[in-house]
Amino acid sequence: MKRIFLFISLILVASVTVCAQSQDRWTILQDGSIQWKPTRNLPHEDHVEMSGQMLSVVLRYGVDVQQRFHLNRSLVFPMLRMKPNKTQNNLKQRFDVNIPAMVTVDDQTLLNEVVQDITFNGIMRVESDYGYIYRRKELKNAIHVTRILYPSINAPRYLEEYTFKNNSQNPITLRVPEWRVTYTTPEEAGVYGAYRIEASLSKKGTFILKPGETLDFYAIYSGKKVSDDVTEKDNTAFSRITIQSERAGRQALINQWWENLVLDTPDPVLNRMFAFAKLRGAESIYRTKGGLMHGPGGEAYYAAVWANDQAEYINPFFPFLGYDIGNESALNAYRHFARYMNPEYNPIPSSIISEGVSFWHGAKDRGDGAMIAYGAARYALARGDKEEARELWPLIEWCLEYCKRKLTPDGVVASNSDELENRFPAGDANLCTSTLYYDALRSAALLGREIGVSGKQLATYTAQAKALESAIENHFGYEIEGFHSYRYYEGNDILRSWICMPLVMGIYTRAQGTIDALFSPRLWTNDGLLTQAGTETFWDRSTLYALRGVFMAGEVEKAMKFMKHYSSTRLLGAHVPYAVEAWPEGGQRHLSTESALYGRIITEGMLGIRPTGLHSFSMTPRLPQEWDRMALRHIKAFASDFDIELERVKAQTIRVVVKKDGKVILNKKVKDGTTLNCKI
Repeated sequence: MKRIFLFISLILVASVTVCAQSQDRWTILQDGSIQWKPTRNLPHEDHVEMSGQMLSVVLRYGVDVQQRFHLNRSLVFPMLRMKPNKTQNNLKQRFDVNIPAMVTVDDQTLLNEVVQDITFNGIMRVESDYGYIYRRKELKNAIHVTRILYPSINAPRYLEEYTFKNNSQNPITLRVPEWRVTYTTPEEAGVYGAYRIEASLSKKGTFILKPGETLDFYAIYSGKKVSDDVTEKDNTAFSRITIQSERAGRQALINQWWENLVLDTPDPVLNRMFAFAKLRGAESIYRTKGGLMHGPGGEAYYAAVWANDQAEYINPFFPFLGYDIGNESALNAYRHFARYMNPEYNPIPSSIISEGVSFWHGAKDRGDGAMIAYGAARYALARGDKEEARELWPLIEWCLEYCKRKLTPDGVVASNSDELENRFPAGDANLCTSTLYYDALRSAALLGREIGVSGKQLATYTAQAKALESAIENHFGYEIEGFHSYRYYEGNDILRSWICMPLVMGIYTRAQGTIDALFSPRLWTNDGLLTQAGTETFWDRSTLYALRGVFMAGEVEKAMKFMKHYSSTRLLGAHVPYAVEAWPEGGQRHLSTESALYGRIITEGMLGIRPTGLHSFSMTPRLPQEWDRMALRHIKAFASDFDIELERVKAQTIRVVVKKDGKVILNKKVKDGTTLNCKI
């Protein structure tokens, strides 16, 4: 009976994968971009977020049944704060305008747009053909229009480039209108007074194009404080920018992210999904008056940091990427949280908001102390900077003591809620908080050794971690819905996605039952894990944690099957190209830290990298059976630049090579799944 059930399950999984692949809208181009040729399954709409240091833009775009492109731009200015100065109260403005429709050809509007393709690599490019009336007849595909859409990397503006090419056999006359739109907010509504949002075109007038000739212009959308206005003579953004340098700057930054921490496997989808994850994770950093602050995005979460999104999810990933601004934002986030340490051990707020001037603690203690201790210790180890480690140690130490004081009589950590903030029940003590505290203790013991903390204190942390591991098993270990796994809190008898957390933290006591539960029809769907069995809600973060944990537990083939399905769906499917927050809440926003969690599936899951010192790590590399090789190049962690290369020697044997500056520092043939130690 078990064999029959297993066979049926395998068929179902295979059919799901095939179905997902057959519905891919996008393809991967040679340069790493993805492209959609909208010739079938129309209409279709999607949305994507792009960010610079002073602005974020969400593009809601689509192609209708006639293959016409439409675009709605939602601009967010994180540092133009609105009253009351709370988390989501930053200046926003939407623009739903069709720029090509404003341009006339021989005194007529363009006709019957046909989108040829849409390409995205962190910059969106749309290629379309239009017709126009010539001698009472429509000349189809006579005008080719290229749109290029992207945010400025360091100014509060979003840009759209337009190129009109005359593909007809006749000269044409293009008229571009003088177009400028201005919105001014009331002075009393803004924290910094009145704000002005402007949109305008760089050219106006009449232009004659011979066959084959082109006309270029661009639109600029910007926001500023009215008090920052310059004189009328200079009051044009066009006099202050060079459009070529704006796009080149954005592309150079994308290239920087893509050229560090490079995943090289036989699977092009995983390679590109990883590349896009780096882009979305790194771009969402804002230059606030409280320093660089990474923000999740989603038209809601900017100029603020959270104990989960930043402290726990993305900050430990930044050292691997080697993005200086990312590392600076991580250190700044921990500094902001450290401001709220107190001798009474009242909880640190869940979020530092509004450029650092205030905080949010609306869900009370979510286990934030455990999140911060875990993330800060992991970040400090991977960063490889002793001075930063010493600076962060008091915060880590304080958070560990806070968690210790929250231990229940059963030896697990009490908290008011969890990171889902009572959207689902979490009891008085949940599995997430205790497992995060467990890993924080282990990581702190390793970090403290590097900066001269007393051996007695570190031995205490190690003993506390061991005791906590037993308490987790005794309190949360449970036979739930027929699976030898975990209850999420006392009284919980319905499967929850966060039962994956012990696997992520290296606790494998109930690994098999937990993995079986995660991939059972009760939890796994085409979109990943349900938050709770029997509901329709999913949050990508638990799926991404689960995939990491399953790889770490050694179930590589099972993890790969679901990893490939998830990656193909997110990169090439109906909503691309990033991991998402949740559904139905938020409408699958492209929150940036979920992308970091995808990246950590590779670094910590497949390669099993665990920092053991400022310049050392252990790794448990696992090579899927269908692959003969895998490499992660230009890893910037531990204040270094090194490569890890895996090569299959025979069925269960792999060669592991670590190179630094072109020099081999480790070269071993080992059984797949063997743990190795490496000093960089």
